[in-house]
Amino acid sequence: MTPGARVSAVIEIIEKIDRSYSPSDKVITSYLRGRRYIGSKDRRYITETTFSVLRHTAHLNFWTKAGSARERLVAYLAGVKRISEASIEKLFDGKGYSPPPLNSTERNLASSLLTGGHGNDTPPLWVQTEFPEWLTEAMETYWANNFGEETEALNKPAPVDLRVNTLKADCGRALQILKNDGLEANPTPYSPVGLRLTERRNLQPTTAFKGGFVEIQDEGSQIIALLTDAKADHKTIDFCAGAGGKTLALAAAMKDGGPLLACDTDKARLDRLTPRLKRAGISNISRHTLLDKSDGWYEEHKQSAARVLIDVPCSGSGAWRRAPASKWRLTCEKLEEYRTLQSSILDQASGLVAPGGRLIYATCSVLPQENEIQISAFLERSATFRTLPVSEVWQETIGDACPSSGPYLHLTPARTQTDGFFCAILERLS
Repeated sequence: MTPGARVSAVIEIIEKIDRSYSPSDKVITSYLRGRRYIGSKDRRYITETTFSVLRHTAHLNFWTKAGSARERLVAYLAGVKRISEASIEKLFDGKGYSPPPLNSTERNLASSLLTGGHGNDTPPLWVQTEFPEWLTEAMETYWANNFGEETEALNKPAPVDLRVNTLKADCGRALQILKNDGLEANPTPYSPVGLRLTERRNLQPTTAFKGGFVEIQDEGSQIIALLTDAKADHKTIDFCAGAGGKTLALAAAMKDGGPLLACDTDKARLDRLTPRLKRAGISNISRHTLLDKSDGWYEEHKQSAARVLIDVPCSGSGAWRRAPASKWRLTCEKLEEYRTLQSSILDQASGLVAPGGRLIYATCSVLPQENEIQISAFLERSATFRTLPVSEVWQETIGDACPSSGPYLHLTPARTQTDGFFCAILERLS
C-alpha cells in the first residue's frame, strides 16, 4: 500500500468505530480480515495508527471542535506526530487510493497546529489527561497526587502477557517453545506463571499457542485467578465466566481436578470455551447457562462451594489502554447500570459459598464506585461475610510481597504495569 492508501484505511476504520458500538479492536480486525491483500507491515501501521488516534481523542476533538474522522487525522498528523504540512499534503494528494486533497479549513488546521498558533486557550485538565470530563474531578480527588501518572499510564499501549499452561509446561519450557517460534519473552514481575512478550506479535500461528502451552492473559487477570486459591477436590465456581480466561487458569491451578463449574448468562460466550478447553488439554469443567433467579441450579449448589469467583461486568476502565474508544462511551447512567448489576450478582453468588468458603469479587475497573464502595455496601447487607486482608491471601497463594496495601487488591498500569484490577476476598463465617 502507498502511504496515502494507509491513511485512507485509517480514516475509514475510525469512521466505522464512530458509528459502531463494537470494541475498536474488533472493528479493526473485521476490516483487515475482509482485505487479505493488505500486507503485514501495512496492517501494523494501520492498527497502531488507529489506536494512537483513539488515544488522543480528547485533544483531537478539542483542536477540531469534534470534527470528522478525516479532520481528526489531519490534526493527529500535525499536532501529535508533527509531520510537516508538505508531507501531509503529499499523503492527501487524491492519487490512487489516497484521500482527496486538503481543503482550506484542513490546511489552516495543520498549519496552525504546526506553528503553535492553534487556539489560545490551555486545554482543560480532562483534555490534557485524555480522561472523561465527568469523571475527572472525582478521580483527581481519589488518586490525589498520582492522578497525572495514573491517567497517563491508562493511555499507553498495553504489552502482550501470556499465562503458561502448567498442565503442559513450566515457564522454562514455555520460554524455549516461544523462542523456537521466534518470540522473546520475560517473566512477569508478580505472576509466577506469567510471561510478557518483548514486542507485540501475532501468536495465533505459533506452536506455543496452537499447542496450548500458553494463553493470552493480562498479568492482573492471572493474579485474580491465583488469589482465588482453587484446589482439586474443593468445589470452585466461576460465576461470570464469559469466554473463560480465568476459568482456564483455575482449571490449571486445580491440576485438572474438580469440581469446577463455569457459569454465565450468555450461552454463546460459554460455547467459545470449547476450542480453548481442547487446546489446553482440560476436561474438569462443567458449564451452566444461568437463567433467572428461579433457576433450580442456585438451590442445587446453595452454600456448597469452597470458592466462588465473580469477575463482574463493569466499566472496563482498568483496560482503557487496550480499548481507548470505550472510555468515551461510558456514561454516568451506564455506570449506574453496572453498579446495580454488580450488587445483584454479589447477592446471588454469595448464596453459593459454603461456611468457611470464600467469595472473590473482581472488576477490571479503577473506579471506587464499582470497587470498595460496592463491597462496603454488600458487607452492610450481609453480616455473614468478613473481609480477608489481601496481603495474607497473597502470601498463601503467590508468596512474594503484595504490591497493594489495605484490605483489597488495587492494580493499575501505573503502579503494577498490569491492567487496572480490583479484588476483594470475603469469607463466609462458619
